Amino acid sequence: MLKCGIVGLPLSGKSTVFNVITRAGAEVKPYASGKTEPNRALVNVPDSRFDRLVEIFKPKSEKPADVEFVDLAGLSRDAGKGAGLGNSFLSFVSESEALLHVVRVFKNDSVPHPENSIDPLRDFRIVEAELIYRDLGVISNRLARLDEKKAKKKLTPQESAELDLLRELEAHLLNELPLREFPLTDEQKRALSGFAFLTLKPELVVLNLDDTQTGDVAELSGLEEEMTRKGLKSVRVYGATEMELEQLDPADREEFMRDLAISEPGRERLIHEAYKLLGLISFFTSGTDEVRAWTLREGSTAVDAAGTIHSDLARGFIRAQVVAYDDFIANGASIPACRDKGVLRLEGKEYIVKDGDMIEIRFNV
Repeated sequence: MLKCGIVGLPLSGKSTVFNVITRAGAEVKPYASGKTEPNRALVNVPDSRFDRLVEIFKPKSEKPADVEFVDLAGLSRDAGKGAGLGNSFLSFVSESEALLHVVRVFKNDSVPHPENSIDPLRDFRIVEAELIYRDLGVISNRLARLDEKKAKKKLTPQESAELDLLRELEAHLLNELPLREFPLTDEQKRALSGFAFLTLKPELVVLNLDDTQTGDVAELSGLEEEMTRKGLKSVRVYGATEMELEQLDPADREEFMRDLAISEPGRERLIHEAYKLLGLISFFTSGTDEVRAWTLREGSTAVDAAGTIHSDLARGFIRAQVVAYDDFIANGASIPACRDKGVLRLEGKEYIVKDGDMIEIRFNV
């Protein structure tokens, strides 16, 4: 199951953002609760293409794509050194495949800030530093074991290469730089996958504002400059307001969204950005029995898509019948018409699946 972990300082509005995304109704308190068990919710990925296919085929069952969001406990200063919830938090965040880093921008005197002032750049750096400390601890433990083994007997070539790489990564982290900014090859990334490094995970910064903070926000200038330097993307969310908007009827919701200059609900903005952050695309299988959106890594092949549906389809793969969703709609939602126009194709194992492809696997087991 694909997971996005929501991280941030206590009282940054993480649970509010979680509720905006998931409509899960997680408890929101104006103080740090100290709990360690995270809130979890499986969320359907909003996709108008999927909705249209359901309308066309009127299937017996329908299954949209989904992503799991995990609202993790607030990350206190010095958590990487064991303070606060410390390792309890960090064990949960290591399970996530991407991070949504909530940064508090909103002002609310009834919700005290753990650092006693609103400073988004400072808060961002505190959390980033804690994630770096955790990764340093993982590397330090592994280096100690490798050095101990090296003192007793010769390391294998793979272990020697690992030792050299980890020392480079340690130096990089000691410069207060996340591992996602280190130039790793695909082979090195695969070799490091078992470490579950936190700063190697893709990260989206969620700026949690109040409904008075539209347009340019002075408090954000330093943080936005830093994100530009680091190549990080951000999404603005009016957390408390957008959580309340989810309770309104559609007409009133649209009016409030116009007042906030929001074209898409926060829920959909965050889910779509998280989906892209994970490097995911959707392809569809469709018919009167079922319309389903399947999740696939960007750059995956037709045989990967077959295996996502069922291992037997990958094992006995012959061909994939493929038509792009847009071509299907443009040709009257008719497979015969798509075939006549030449936009319905038979593709082999190496075909790179595109977002929105409608696929039927031909196989023989």
